[in-house]
Amino acid sequence: MAIQELCTVTHSEKLGDGLFSLILDAPRIAALAHAGQFVHITCGEGNLLRRPISICDVQGDSARIVFQVKGEGTAWLSARKAGETLDVLGALGHGYDLSMLGERPVFIGGGIGVPPMLLTMRAARAQGAQPTAILGFRGRDAVILEEEFRANGAVFVTTDDGSYGAHGFVTDLLREHAQDFTSICACGPKPMLRAIAAFAEQAGLPCQVSLEERMGCGIGACLVCACELKLRDGEQGVRYGHVCKDGPVFDAKEVVW
Repeated sequence: MAIQELCTVTHSEKLGDGLFSLILDAPRIAALAHAGQFVHITCGEGNLLRRPISICDVQGDSARIVFQVKGEGTAWLSARKAGETLDVLGALGHGYDLSMLGERPVFIGGGIGVPPMLLTMRAARAQGAQPTAILGFRGRDAVILEEEFRANGAVFVTTDDGSYGAHGFVTDLLREHAQDFTSICACGPKPMLRAIAAFAEQAGLPCQVSLEERMGCGIGACLVCACELKLRDGEQGVRYGHVCKDGPVFDAKEVVW
C-alpha cells in the first residue's frame, strides 16, 4: 500500500558529476519499503508529473535516494537542502522476491541502476545470505556507493574505460564467477539486462531484473510505462505489464527482450 508523506530532507550530498544523494525523514514510507521499490516525488510547482526515484537504502525512519540529473525535475530535486520538505508518494511497485535468492545471490548494477541494489543486498544479508555485488560504471569518476556495498559483502567493480576496477562489462565478471552464485538480481540499462537475462537462462540461474521506463502516474492508471511480457499458457495476442505497478522488478524469463 502506497502513502503520500511530506518528508524532510535531513542530508544532501553531491556524489559526482550530475549524481546526488538525499536522505529523507520518511518514517511511514520507510516502514513500508521493500528492496526494489521506488518513490514518486513532486519536483517543484512547475513540473506537473512526479519523478520516480529508486529507493537506495532504508535505515530506521530514513529513506535514501540516489539519482542522476536528467531534466528540469531532477535538477530541481538536486538543489534541495537539509530542512526542506518534499511531497513523496511511496513505497511503489513490485520489488525483488528475496525468497528465491538462495545462499549466494549476486546483485548487479549498471550506472544509475546501482543504487537500488544496495537495499536489496542489505536485505539479503539480513536474512542470512552471502551476497556479492558486481557494479558497472563508465569510468572512475562515475563510481558511487562502493564502500556501502563493501560493508555488506563481496564487491567487484568494472569500468568501461578501465580507469578503475576491472576493464570491461559486468557480464564479463558474471561469466567468470557464475559458478559461485545461486541467483541474480540486476538493474541498469536494457542492453545490460538483456545480456544478463540470456546468460542466466543458459546457466539455469534464477534472475530478476528491474526495468526502467518513463512513467506518468506511477500507480498503473496510465499506459506510459507499459512493457511487453511473454504470454502465459493459454493466452493469445499480446501481453503487457506496467513497470510502475507490475514491476519495476520482473522475472527475466517473463520479459520480451
